[in-house]
Parts: sequence; structure tokens; C-alpha cells
Amino acid sequence: MIKHALKNRRATDFSAWYQEVITEADMAEESGVRGCMIIRPWGYGMWERIQRLLDDQIKATGHENCYFPIFIPLSYFAKEAEHVDGFAKEMAVVTHHRLIEQDGTLVPDPDAKLEEPLIIRPTSETVIGTAFARWIQSWRDLPVKINQWANVVRWEMRTRMFLRTSEFLWQEGHTAHATRDEAMEETLAILELYRSFSENVLAMPVIAGEKPEHERFPGAVATYSIEAMMQDGKALQAGTTHYLGTAFAEAQNIRYQSPEGELELAHTTSWGVSTRLIGGVIMTHGDDDGLRVPPLIAPHQIVIVPMLRDNDEDAALLDYCNALVASLKQGSAFGEPLRVHLDKRALKPANKRWSWVKKGAPIILEIGGRDMAAGLVTVIERTALYGDDGRLASKAMTPADLAAAAPGLLEAIQQQLHAEAKTRLDANITRDITDRAALAAHFADAAAYPGWVEVSWSKPTGAGLEAIIEELKALKLTMRNVPQGSDAAGSTCFFTGEAAVERILIGRAY
Repeated sequence: MIKHALKNRRATDFSAWYQEVITEADMAEESGVRGCMIIRPWGYGMWERIQRLLDDQIKATGHENCYFPIFIPLSYFAKEAEHVDGFAKEMAVVTHHRLIEQDGTLVPDPDAKLEEPLIIRPTSETVIGTAFARWIQSWRDLPVKINQWANVVRWEMRTRMFLRTSEFLWQEGHTAHATRDEAMEETLAILELYRSFSENVLAMPVIAGEKPEHERFPGAVATYSIEAMMQDGKALQAGTTHYLGTAFAEAQNIRYQSPEGELELAHTTSWGVSTRLIGGVIMTHGDDDGLRVPPLIAPHQIVIVPMLRDNDEDAALLDYCNALVASLKQGSAFGEPLRVHLDKRALKPANKRWSWVKKGAPIILEIGGRDMAAGLVTVIERTALYGDDGRLASKAMTPADLAAAAPGLLEAIQQQLHAEAKTRLDANITRDITDRAALAAHFADAAAYPGWVEVSWSKPTGAGLEAIIEELKALKLTMRNVPQGSDAAGSTCFFTGEAAVERILIGRAY
């Protein structure tokens, strides 16, 4: 039997396994503030890779980066009733600007109360919209397409590292356009950018589509998402794009003079992904030995573990390893130089090896005195950790052969991770459930792997929709999205029996 590196198993306690991966992979830890986390270098290194690669793609579509303050006047939110209602319970509020000592304790100074409370940014539509109103005067000023990388605060009641935290990191794009068609084109173009990025960079397959009416971003006309399936069958909303119509423009007076001289409201959009993507990577690719990081976002793609013995051989072994580092760094994969790390820590070689297994480094190289004498390196691939006999799998290669093979190995690992996840996603969307009893039975066994169910529906609104939401809520289910290109022609709605207009995914979700 294989003795895995983690105590918890995905199959028996997925939640405990997830927390253990984060701890054992040195990704993040508690900060002392409820719902906030310290992102450690390995976890933050993954975010830096995501940020760099995604930022390049965002800029390539004509967007420019900028930055807006973290403090937003309360009055900005008051202009948009539906938007503020959607975030009211999550807003953190600053009311004073100074502390004083009172009876040995620091307390807010009553004389330092702010004239107007400030909201710590939960999202930036209001403050950016106010700026757009100043920047946009004429049709010649459109479109405006900006993006910012920032932190936001939403006072979550139930938190989980990377998935739902009170403070998290993200990018948020905001655009203004002359027409609905242009704004919708933007919204769907970014949805496709997110879908492609998740699939090709994170190796995380997703379903892109429109969210149902009750799942829209507060104040939006239409919201779209990419939904990823985690290894426990639950859905993770990994990114969203929103067509905001003209409601925000009207509230914030974003108007432009048309070529005909008429004042028109701008059509706005917003969209974003966050550090939640890292949680998605963990739950999509991790195994019972820890994390498996797609090579495109791995801070270190190749980690060299010299088997130092605290003897006279160590200096020569490090020289051998440094020469290997220099050789490997001459190579490239995915159009970038290989990222190679030499682990010189004074730890037992086995401990160092397993620390990198748990972190999910794509390729781990062990080099001892015998390897050096034979002119070899021992290669461990994180996605092929064990052989048929259940023992740790490795192969010996010369440094020259490894340097030639490394780019191809990394590209194969990237493809393998995506293929595994895509097979799991495709195999666990059920489309033949036709009645309520079958739906309840499908999700009844908590130990089973129910995945998602796709059904036809008539897109009901009002009381009819509310009744469906409550019915699903009793089963701990939610509607995820309407997959792009879904065809419900000739079918009847699973819920109402009326003529269906589209198909929708249902499942449990994070």
C-alpha cells in the first residue's frame, strides 16, 4: 500500500484535506484577524504568476491599469440602491481617524469622528463610476477600458482560506461604452478570456455561461460566470463578468454627447477574478500527497534537492547542482525561461523531497554523491509520483538529457493536469434526470460523487422563480449557469413543465 504524505484523504474528508494541503504546502496561515490570511511565499508566488500572465492578456485587449483608493465615501454607495443593498451586510466601515488612551486602553477619539463614514472597498463600481463621469464628456472619449489589481474587504460570516475570506486580492476591470452592443461584446469577450485562461494556464476546465436572474451581481442587467468542478463534485464560481446597462451611469451621471449632439447614458461593464483561483487549483489538481501545481503558474518549475551530508563532499555536490541550474536556465517552456530553484536548506534530504512533493513542484531532482559520481540526476515528476509497485517513481538522466527533455516534460504535465480534470468534469454532468424525486435521490448520498445536473428550464421570474430557489435550497443546491450554446429546443422545463428556452446547471457549490 502507498503511504501518502498527508494524513487526510480527499475521499473521506475533503474539507480537512483541503486545509491540510494549504498548511503542508506552506501556502497560507491564519493572521490573527478573523477571516484574513497571511499568504506565504509559495501561495503568493502562484498569485504573482497568475497576475503576470493574466495582466498581459488584459492589456493585450486594450485595457490600461490604474489604481483607485481603498476608502470610498458612503454617499457614493447611496446613489445606487440595488447595488448597496447587495453589499450592505458585508461592508466594513471607518468612522474615526484617531485613537486615544482611556483607562489604559486605546479607543476611538470621540473628537475624531469622520464627517462622512468611509467604506473599505468591497468593489469599485461606485468610485470608478464617479471618475468616469468626470473623464467622459463626448463620444470621442469612449470606450474607456481600465483594470486595477487591488485588495477588497467583504465581511464574510463563514470563511475558508482562498475560497471565501474577509480580505482577498483580485483584479477588477471596468469599462464604459457608447452602446449596449459594444458593452455586451466587452462582457462576453472577457468571459472568453477568463475561460481560456482557466483552461490553458490553470489547467482547470470550466463551463462558461450566463447566471440566472437571482444570481446576478447587484445592479447588473446580466452576469456571466465560469464554473469549475472540484474533486468533491461541488462547483466553484471562478470568475464573473457583468453587463451593468445604464443604471450605474444614471446614478453616477456618466453621460456623453453623441455625434448628433444629444446627451446619452454610457453602458458600463465590470468583471473580476481573485485569489479564489488558487483555491480552485488546489481542489482541482491536488492529491493525497498535497498540491500539484500546473507548470505555467508554478513559482519554481524544477526544484533541485541536493542530498547534503554535512561532509567534505557537500561543496563538490553544490558545484554540480549549480552547474545544473545554469544549464537548465538556458532552456525555456511556454515561451519563458525555465524557473529553477536549488534548495540548500540544511534538512534531511527525504524531508526536503517531501516538502516539495506537498508543495506540488512539477519536477523534483534529487542529487546525491553517487549521482554526481555517475554524472546523473534522479528525476521525480509530481504527476507520476508512484510506480505500479506503489513505490516512489524516479528515473536517472544525464544533465544534458534532462536539459533537453525538461521543456517537454513540463508541457506534458500541464496537459496531463488539464486532461484529468476535463475527463472528471465531462463524466460528472448528468443530463438524464427528469423528475424531482430523481434529482433529490441523485444528491441524497453525501458520500457519493453527484457532480452537477443539467436540466431544461423556461427561465421563470417572480414568484415562480422564488419557489424553485427555495425548493433547491432545501436540497442544498443552487443554479450555477446556463452553458453557452445550450439548446433546449423542443423540451419542457424541468421545474414548470412549460416550453423550455435554455438548459441550466444545478449543483452544490462553494
